[in-house]
Amino acid sequence: QVRLVESGGSVVQAGGSLRLSCAASGRPFFAMGWFRQAPGKEREFVATFHWSTDSTDYTDSVKGRFTISRDKFKYTVYLQMNSLEPEDTAVYYCAAGAYHQGVSYWTTAAYDYWGQGTQVTVSS
Repeated sequence: QVRLVESGGSVVQAGGSLRLSCAASGRPFFAMGWFRQAPGKEREFVATFHWSTDSTDYTDSVKGRFTISRDKFKYTVYLQMNSLEPEDTAVYYCAAGAYHQGVSYWTTAAYDYWGQGTQVTVSS
């Protein structure tokens, strides 16, 4: 049984920083990523880390502010979020996926397992 356990969500003022963590239950995946969902909106891609190549991708709105990284020995990914803005307020979900040919890892379809979500609130 695969489990993804997230932590690190909190309330922070605009301009502040948070670091989210996501620990997978003892196995590597092709990719692990972060998505977020604000009230009344669809879940959107934030960042992904490709385990075999150490490559990363980010949605445009977080480039230069967020950094995704991993600890390969702990099967854990992190999302360092700096210069937070009220628009970053959302429930953040960790996701892990095997290799899926032809599927973009910017989409939820690429991920097989999801965490429970952690709330990030940025006050203005």
